Amino acid sequence: MPLPVFRNPPSVHSTGGRYSHIAEVSGAARWVHLAGQVGKRPDETIPTTTGEQVEAAFANILALLAELGMGKANIVKMVTYLVDAADIPAYREARLKMMGSDNAPATTLLVIAGLATPEYKVEIEVIACE
Repeated sequence: MPLPVFRNPPSVHSTGGRYSHIAEVSGAARWVHLAGQVGKRPDETIPTTTGEQVEAAFANILALLAELGMGKANIVKMVTYLVDAADIPAYREARLKMMGSDNAPATTLLVIAGLATPEYKVEIEVIACE
């Protein structure tokens, strides 16, 4: 059984912690688990609005998948954490903008008390396959 390969490519922000942006396991199918991506840009800035943070998180996700020769069509599961239920419409609008209407992976949306850093309004985890 193959062991996972962990990566932190320079195309997105640094992790700021002890985790990897990408955990990849190859075999009959290639499954990739991305660490939860927050609304932090590669230049380390954090947008102030939820919509901009969602766009930044999806930009990170797409950049990480591109590092592996994958794209949004490869996403099979997505888990989103929001810290305010009032931000659900902004999340949905930004998701549609970044992912399009033809991409509908299995999805879970949770409203939680907070994330690791108070400035973050959203975190999105993705599992992709090819």
